[in-house]
Amino acid sequence: MKEFDPIPGEAVRLGPGLRRVLAPNPSPMTYRGTNTYLLGDADLVVVDPGPDDAAHLAALTDAIGAAQVSHILVTHAHLDHSPLAARLAARTGAPVLAYGPSDAGRSAVMQDLIAQGYAGGGEGVDTHFAPDVTVGDGAIIETPAGAVHVLHTPGHMGNHICLKWGDAVFSGDLVMEWATSLVSPPDGDVSDFIASCRRLRAWGGAVLYPGHGAPVDDPAARIDWLIAHRMERRAAVLGVLSHTPTGISQITAAVYRDVDEALWPIAARNVFAQLIELVTTGEAVARPALSFEAAFSRI
Repeated sequence: MKEFDPIPGEAVRLGPGLRRVLAPNPSPMTYRGTNTYLLGDADLVVVDPGPDDAAHLAALTDAIGAAQVSHILVTHAHLDHSPLAARLAARTGAPVLAYGPSDAGRSAVMQDLIAQGYAGGGEGVDTHFAPDVTVGDGAIIETPAGAVHVLHTPGHMGNHICLKWGDAVFSGDLVMEWATSLVSPPDGDVSDFIASCRRLRAWGGAVLYPGHGAPVDDPAARIDWLIAHRMERRAAVLGVLSHTPTGISQITAAVYRDVDEALWPIAARNVFAQLIELVTTGEAVARPALSFEAAFSRI
């Protein structure tokens, strides 16, 4: 893993017309904090304004200076990425663009779970997020800083998008250098995650700028590893299952025995995502019904 320890609030130049400002919200889920990116010079595009934090808003205001902000782009509606968008829009007059609100883009299986009353998961969701403009898969956003291309990449979250600007791709929380992504139903879907990773790999781009951590300099290799890792976890979950119904906590302890036990509650969300996929493909069954509290067995 790369060394990555920037000072929160400082605007760091990453390349021509590209700067990063780190938000002061470090945690086990956000690493050093959320990366907010500024594209352009005299006219700026802001990618992922970050959490609703006064110090971060002040840092972005300083970094923007006398420049005009034409667009505010949000990769997905988690509390560490989207809440500051509204305050920044009010200050700059720029519209907020995203795939949709926090419940947009969910897969059919997740919609079915919600319809059946499942309300688990949803860690850190910005339920109040409402973009001014919605952008779909394949959209091209014309800005004074250059064209920004949109790829809908659900998996970590249904409304997640990646953004391509020249040879740079802003990958949000789909692909990061420092860790794998949390896939937490009903907002996350592991089948969508793998499909999105494959689409992102085919999309190209010389470097990925993630929502947290250092840039990814070899996107293809990192994406290949992430897909292989997720498939290994799937095989491990399937391998733990037997004909005896077993709860998620026991499955998590067996599959993630090499991971700090303090992280097992987070890992359990990934396990549930894998189990949903296995139930959907007919390789496992959930009793009495598909839910986080169900007992799972192999078919």
